[in-house]
Amino acid sequence: MRQNVGLEYWVQRFTDSELPALAAVVQELQRLAGDDQTSVKQLADVLLRDAALTSKVLKVANSAYYNPMQEGIRTISRAIVLLGFANVRSISLSTSLVDALLQHKPHSQLLELLARAFHAAVQARNIAGYLLVKDQEEVFVAALLYHLGELAFWSCADDEADTLFTLQSEPGADADACVRQVLGVSFSQLSQGLAKAWNLGENLVLSHGTGPRKDAQLQAISLGVRISDSSLKGWETPSMERLIAEMATVTGISPDEAMQQVLQSAEEAVSVVATFGDERLASLIPSTDPEQIALQQQQRKARLLQPNLQVLQACLQDMSLLASKKGSVDLLIETLLRGLHQGAGIERVMVAVLTDGQRSFKMRQATGEGFAEQLAGWILPVDVPEQRHVFSYVLRDREVLWMGVPATSSLSDLITLPLLDKFGKGMFFIAPVMAGNRPVGVLYADSRSSGRALRNEQFVAFKRFSQLINRGLEAITAR
Repeated sequence: MRQNVGLEYWVQRFTDSELPALAAVVQELQRLAGDDQTSVKQLADVLLRDAALTSKVLKVANSAYYNPMQEGIRTISRAIVLLGFANVRSISLSTSLVDALLQHKPHSQLLELLARAFHAAVQARNIAGYLLVKDQEEVFVAALLYHLGELAFWSCADDEADTLFTLQSEPGADADACVRQVLGVSFSQLSQGLAKAWNLGENLVLSHGTGPRKDAQLQAISLGVRISDSSLKGWETPSMERLIAEMATVTGISPDEAMQQVLQSAEEAVSVVATFGDERLASLIPSTDPEQIALQQQQRKARLLQPNLQVLQACLQDMSLLASKKGSVDLLIETLLRGLHQGAGIERVMVAVLTDGQRSFKMRQATGEGFAEQLAGWILPVDVPEQRHVFSYVLRDREVLWMGVPATSSLSDLITLPLLDKFGKGMFFIAPVMAGNRPVGVLYADSRSSGRALRNEQFVAFKRFSQLINRGLEAITAR
């Protein structure tokens, strides 16, 4: 059994070797926060031990967000007097968190997660205001650190982080199962373990528990985190609607008012992260502008799948071997889908076959986010009377087409309403699948998930794979 797995291993690793400075500062600030006798001088003394931290806290304290009246703040004591003890403490924790996590080469996963953390913190703090929570900055800190285990992992785990990223990028991968496979523990359990080990307060520990939230602080933390996570999929999704309804219920405001508050908090979160000196974080918080929302969603999805030439070449070689050795049909199709999806970076790929006495098309296999589920039970008649479509056309004329470009504009009427309803608008590749002279079905591919344009090198790969699948099927048929 591997030794570098499990909760104790990771808590010890992040505490002792990877994030000692962050752990020490967080523990000290948390201790002071829990002491009713804490004075301004005691907090100032903690910060003044670290000149770099002091400088950054003062810079944030003088920012337009925290100090809109632009009163000169040159000392920590002055900052505490003007901004309040709780505010300076949360600024110190936030600054320490950003510095500690980003001092290594930041993984792309880390930047997006850190932006989500600040977004969740602002949402939670503002919800706490509606719930008349006294210690709103406690809520801010707990929501900010909610994903601490995952933040620490993407910052410091190096080889393990690359392994997890690769596993989670596999089509149909269960993200949580991949985490347990690599770490031996869930991210939620790791965050809870660090919260206990670093004495981060009861709120953070309890926020990872299960069951209904009755405590106002825990309600605010939970809602803030879930709103931040859900916003990555858009502001007008069923999951966001449910969260808005829940927020309206617990705060006593209307759903419209709740939605307006959530959007304002998202805009505020952009201002907050901008004060901590990393512009990359601000660009990762979902925009409230409709055009920017669409662009951010496309960019986020585009980052999930990129061409992998090693996979592409390996699948091409495997297809050639399978064709010569007369491998199984299923293995041939699986290799084809993997090559076009993971290798060429095409987001959705499907093989549709003739069925019902060659009167209809149905999906044989498909890959891409939710694509196979979307096509489950789908049937397309070979030709509806008086309405030809592109699936039958390519199979009859044996053409490989790149639809949606000027060269195929004359065939646009072959994209019928049933096809538009099922696959959406935009360019796609389509090719006949043959077993010698016998028509079998069609090969279809698009990048509709993100809306990215297909590229010429992808079309070259698509044509090559379509040749290999036909060669393989011909060999199997001959056998």
